[in-house]
Order: sequence, then C-alpha cells, then structure tokens
Amino acid sequence: MLFALLIRIGDPGPVAALRFATFDFFQQIKPREMVPVPVAILDIDDKSLETVGQWPWPRNRVADMVNAATAAGAVAIAFDVVFAEPDRLSPARFVKDNPNLPLLLSSELEGLPDNDQLLAQAFAASRVVVGQTSVRTERGNRDVKREMIEVAHALIGPDPMPYIQKFPDIVQNLPELEASAAGHGVFSVRPEFDGVYRRIPIVMSVQGKYRLGLAPELLRVATGGAPFAIRTNEAGIEGVVVARQLVRTAADGTVWPYLTPSSGARYVSASDLMDGTMQQGRLAGHLVLVGTSAIGLEDFRATPLGVNMAGVEIHAQLLENILTNSLLYRPNYAIAIELLATFILGLLVIILAPALSARLLVGGSVLLLVGYAGFSYYQFAMHRQLVDPSFPVLATMGGIMLMSTVNYLREERQRREIRTAFGQYVSPDLVERLSRNQEALTLGGETRELTLLFSDVRGFTAIAEQFKDDPEGLTALMNRFLTALSNGILETQGTIDKFMGDAVMAFWNAPLDLENHPEAACRSALKMISRVEELNEIRKAEAAERGVEHMPLNVGIGINSGPCVVGNMGSDNRFDYTALGDPVNVASRLEGQSRYYGLPIILGFSTAQFVMGTLAAIEIDMVRVVGKALPENIFALVGDETLREKPEFQKLFRVASQMQVAYREQDWATAEAFLSDMEPLGEALGLDLDMLIDMYRSRIADMRANPPGPDWDGVFSSTKK
Repeated sequence: MLFALLIRIGDPGPVAALRFATFDFFQQIKPREMVPVPVAILDIDDKSLETVGQWPWPRNRVADMVNAATAAGAVAIAFDVVFAEPDRLSPARFVKDNPNLPLLLSSELEGLPDNDQLLAQAFAASRVVVGQTSVRTERGNRDVKREMIEVAHALIGPDPMPYIQKFPDIVQNLPELEASAAGHGVFSVRPEFDGVYRRIPIVMSVQGKYRLGLAPELLRVATGGAPFAIRTNEAGIEGVVVARQLVRTAADGTVWPYLTPSSGARYVSASDLMDGTMQQGRLAGHLVLVGTSAIGLEDFRATPLGVNMAGVEIHAQLLENILTNSLLYRPNYAIAIELLATFILGLLVIILAPALSARLLVGGSVLLLVGYAGFSYYQFAMHRQLVDPSFPVLATMGGIMLMSTVNYLREERQRREIRTAFGQYVSPDLVERLSRNQEALTLGGETRELTLLFSDVRGFTAIAEQFKDDPEGLTALMNRFLTALSNGILETQGTIDKFMGDAVMAFWNAPLDLENHPEAACRSALKMISRVEELNEIRKAEAAERGVEHMPLNVGIGINSGPCVVGNMGSDNRFDYTALGDPVNVASRLEGQSRYYGLPIILGFSTAQFVMGTLAAIEIDMVRVVGKALPENIFALVGDETLREKPEFQKLFRVASQMQVAYREQDWATAEAFLSDMEPLGEALGLDLDMLIDMYRSRIADMRANPPGPDWDGVFSSTKK
C-alpha cells in the first residue's frame, strides 16, 4: 500500500495515462448536452475551397468575408488563422513577382489597393480578434523579437508568473493587421503526452507579457473590451476574470473543456456567407470564430471523445463552456482525495482479507471499489468535478491479488518453464494451449485449411541506406514498422509465423479454429496498409523536423488459402510452429507480384472467391508464377465493404472483369476501351490503377506486334518472384 501511495505521488506516465483515459471515458459516456448559445464557426470548408479557390485566399477575399460577416450582424470575429506574411497576390506584389508583364498592365496593377490594407480596413471596421500562435522550439525562438501589442489586464493576488504556461516567442500577424484588430488571442494548445487535447490554457505568458487564449479574448472584445484580470492565490492561478465573470482554472491557467460531439449546427460555410445563400440572421448577435474543417488543411485534433475534431470547433466549444459555466474542474485538492481513498480502501482490504473467505473478500471488495468509482462518476456527472477513480481502484485490486494468489504463482512458475522450453511463439493463444498440454511439445503437424499472408517492404535497401551510419535508428524504425503490422495481424486472430528481416509471414485458422479466416486475413491486410500509411505520416513529420529526406515505407502483401500441414517443424531440440504446403508457396509468390501491378494487396483465387461478396476486390490477371505449372487467377483487394457498396466500385468491378475477358479473347481494341473506362473510375474511388492500366496497355502493344496465336490461353507467365 505504501508503495502504491509513493507511485501516485510520483505520478509516472502510465498512471497519468490511465487517469486521463478514465476522464475521457466519462466524457464519452456522458458528453455535454449542446445548448443554444450565440457562437458560430465561419468555416473554410471543402465546399468553400471548391467555390472560392485554394487556401490561402487573397486577402481582399478575406476582407470581403469579414465585411459580409459584420454586415450579417456578427458581434465579434476571431481568426484561428495567422496572416504572418504579406499577400503575394496583392497587385503590387504580383507585379514584382512577374516582371515580364506589359508596362501598362503593371502600372494599372500597381495603382490598385493593397490586399493587406483592405483586410486591415475590414478589421478596423469590425471587432476582430487576430489569432497568434506560439513558438515552442529554440530554433523558432528569435534573438530579436518583434514587440507585441499590450492587452490591458490586472493582477489580483501574488505574481502569477511562476505558475503560468510560458512561451518564448510568438508568430504574429502583419503589423497593419495587428494594429487594426480589436483583440489579440493565442490559439496554441499543448496536447498531453498521448496527443489528446484535454486542457487548454486560457491565459499564458509570451515574451514575458500576459495573453488570453483565442476564445476568452473573443469574449472580452465582444463584451466591450474591458481589461481581463488574473486572480492568484498561494497555490497558483485561481482563475481569470473576463467579461465580468471568473473563469476558474488549474494552477497553471489551464481549463478542462467539456465537449459535445462535433455538430454541423455550429458551422456556417464561408462560401454560403460570401455568395449570399446563408440563412438570414444566422450570424446576427453571434461570436464568430473563423477556421477550417477542410480535410486537406488538416486542422484536426484528437479529443477526449475518442474522435478527431477541427481545432476551431474546440475553441468554439471552450467559448460555449465559458458562456454556460460548464467547464470541467479538477480541484487542487483532488490528489489528496485520491491518496486518502487509496489508503482507506487498501487498509480495509489488509484488515479484512485474513478474516474473510475468498468469496466474501471478493464480494466486499467489489462493493467498495464500485462504490468509490460511483462516487467519482457522480462528481463528474452532477458537479463536473474530475476525481480519479482508476488508481485507488487498481491499487486496491493489486493488494487483493497479491494476498490471494500465492498458490497460483507457484503453479505459474511451472507454466513458465514450459513457455521457456517452447520459445517465443507469437500467438498468445498457442502459448496458453501448450502451457496446459505438455504433450503438444512434440514434432509433427496436422492438415488444416489455412489462409496465409506474406508481406514485404518495397525498396527497403534504399531506406536502409539512409541508416548506414545509424544502425540503432534502423532497428528502431523496423520495430515501429513490424509492431504496426503485428497489431493488424493479432487483432484479427492471426498467428505470426516468423519475421524475415522486413518481411512477415502469418496464417489464420491455426492453432485455433477461425471460421471466416480468409476474410480475417484480408481485413488484417487492410489494417496493415492503413497502419503503415499512418506511420509514414508520422515519419514524414519527423523527417521534416530533422531536415532529412522522407522515404515512405511501401508494403506488398500476398494472400492465399488452401490445405496445409501446420504444426511443430524442425529438429528434436529446436523447432518452430509453422505451416507447409503449396498454398504457402503461392502466397509468397503473390506478395512478389504486387510490385508489378502497382496494387499493394494481391489475392489468390481461393481467397478471393470467399471475400468478394463482402470486401472490395477486382480481378487483375491470370498468371503462372515462378515454380508453378498451373496458372492462378489473381485479384487485388482495394477496400472494405464500404468501398464495395459504392456504385462507382460496382461499375469498376464489371469493367475490370470485362477487360479481362476481352484481353484473353485477344480483342485488343475492346480491352483498351475498357482500360480507358477504368481510369476515371479508379480516380473517383481514390484508387491508383495507373501502373496496372499502363502494364496492360504495354502488353497489348506487344501482343499486336507479336500475336500470340489462337492457342494462347490468356495466361501471363511471370519470370520474377
């Protein structure tokens, strides 16, 4: 118990992560109810980009948007955007960037108003809060800093500087925009260590000056622009007074937003405002935040609700919390409650455990722990207070387990010896099965219907060459990569047979029965591709930070089903649990073929016929792989049931099948026509079919030049593995 108390006081990362996960769970089961408040998001969405053009827009168009919002009755407008550089589409700057323009045209353009000045005039004619973002790295921290405009404030109590979040520098807007704005708010938010945005600073220090966050600054400006005040006590910051109300904060000036699920009711498309199709009075009397939900601009943040949300909507919800007094609150004394609960619960268990039977001990402990967890949830649901139930409950459960499982630990020691003798099987199910049955630790196997998967990295040699002076870095990269693949396999009840450098072999339906093993393997392959894409995005950002070239990991996967022998194969003193058989060889060859078709997941016919009614797969060839006499009809897995149900895919499926028929009948013109039809269908579905289509066009050109003859069976004989 004392050890548990010390852990809680130290608060290591896993303990904090568990606490955060619990608070997230509370919000997920009881999100805040959305109530009408005069807050709106002027959204630079995908529709706006299609209508107005790519972002960033010319500043005169932004000025038009500000003027339109002001005319529509917006009380104040805040930008979740920074205009840090001059607009290169301003007429004079356009002339400077295009010196070969005719002289008369250049003179006329230079005489037109500057876009940035137009935007500054629009700001001055309205009540606008310009957004600013912090600089968090030494590289971005300038020695000579641009002076910030002061925001009027007062300090109540001790100096808040020792407690407040500090940023060394800030990215500001153009000076003319800063000068014409009614307010200046910082929209920087630091995520927790797991990347989730749970706490938002509403007051912070930048260059030693106090700044409000974007949402409270918008409220301050909208209510007349009176100075804000920071109230501090001996424990830290108590709260911030803005718009004549005290917003309670944590000691560092942060608050816990209480979120609702994302709602379209908050959003107004910027294009609707600018083309006059917006509902009459939609922005009247509203506090307006300008931001983006466009997918391509990637301003999405992980939230406690378990889904990503546009950053501007998080600011809007924070503003709603302030207006409706619905912020979550974690009092400074919460840790004292949690330590006391851990002590009392643990002490009760220690006293009662020797005197109670196992049944009564378990039953009484469940009541105690459920009661405390219920108290914690009650505080959240009724008072919006965050008191952690997870650590006291888990610490008490640890004490119960420690005192009631000594005999089990003796038995576990014997099982551990079996596991040591067996080695490192990847499948936990197989390890558990063998720990219960020592007789299974013998050579031999059984014939089972399996689905097998092989994966490999394309161009791994070039990637490895980047790490020729950093073998530890290459090892770390491979561990991250193989972990992503392994998780995709194990989540679908697959067994990882072996790792072969950057390659993986896995199978389904052994050692445990799995009825729909072909579909499970295909879903695993889709997960693997998705996880690798996510890893590539992370590595791309890491490469940009280090200033090195990013080389993405591209994976090829081959899947095939059929009867195999699976079991312990090897010598008397060293063996592996593996699978042997012709379907294994075919799956390996299909993986190698993926690079020539430009599609990452290739299915054998036996697998494809099982999943084509559920998942999105198209026929791509009849091929005779190296080492095989009989041809194999192969398919490409391109998506899940969501893609399969789309009308565009149904048409693509038919066209691809008809192309194959025409190709095998040597009807080259018809086959080429179908290939042309496949191109726009693939683009509409987001599928890259270029390599497949180009390959067939090249084949057809060769066939025309060298006709294969009437006895040709339409089979392509691959000479490469």
